[in-house]
Amino acid sequence: MRISGRRLVSLFFALAALATPAVVAHAQSAKYPTGPVVTPPAVVRPGKLVVATNATLPPVQFIDEKGNLQGMRIELGNEIAKRLGLEINWVNVQFEAHIPGLQGGRWDLIVTGLFFTPERAKLMYLIPYELQAISISVPKGNPKKLAQPTDLAGRPVAVEIGGYEERQIRRINEEQTKAGAKPMDIRTFNTFADSYQALRAGQVEAVVSVDAVAKFYQDKAEFERAMSGIAGSPATIAAKSKDLAQAVLKVMNDMKADGAYDALFDRYGVSKMAGRTLELKGPDLP
Repeated sequence: MRISGRRLVSLFFALAALATPAVVAHAQSAKYPTGPVVTPPAVVRPGKLVVATNATLPPVQFIDEKGNLQGMRIELGNEIAKRLGLEINWVNVQFEAHIPGLQGGRWDLIVTGLFFTPERAKLMYLIPYELQAISISVPKGNPKKLAQPTDLAGRPVAVEIGGYEERQIRRINEEQTKAGAKPMDIRTFNTFADSYQALRAGQVEAVVSVDAVAKFYQDKAEFERAMSGIAGSPATIAAKSKDLAQAVLKVMNDMKADGAYDALFDRYGVSKMAGRTLELKGPDLP
């Protein structure tokens, strides 16, 4: 039986219409599996991904006016959980509790901009995924005309306790003091929100925070970012389990390959890690 050209074209599109949903379904299932990719003991609870953060750093992690977790890193954690076939459980806790909680098996991951250090890589598995540096925020108009770290000598400076930012400003302060400068009056607070409140109240003259946070407050016209890009370092996702870390690494590299990583970081104006793939660092890794 001969089939006319018009009928052949119609038959082709009919078959294509039947085939397309199957292709889409396969792609969707490959991106979001129907079952867990990792199971205990790689995760604390079956079917769950328990993730610690400290929601005090808008726009990357914060609580909105409705009490919901929001921000770039929150979206990133949610996407990782979906691609692992797990339900995410966020634990919002102060930064200093994150590493002890991970080591004690209270949660599976830390997604909070934990900066990379060789010492931390000896304790847990780290995926450097984001470039961050510290900024100095000051009141609008920069009345003290602070332009470089040496200008902070002898001045009261606020910073969140226990993080990379505190370590870096103390390192800078020590170097400047050894060179003959007056020591900074470094005052620690439980959260960045508390630090900025102290600046708002005139209790300090500057706040040390990460670039994205300082830019957020500047964009809201609350404060001015007097300095930025100081002491840059990769921020990491941390895991106790090597199996989980390897699974998360695969997800992150899949996101790099399909454009989801770039799209998320570009939307928030966060600096990305260079290269086509991310790497895992850890106790038994180079």
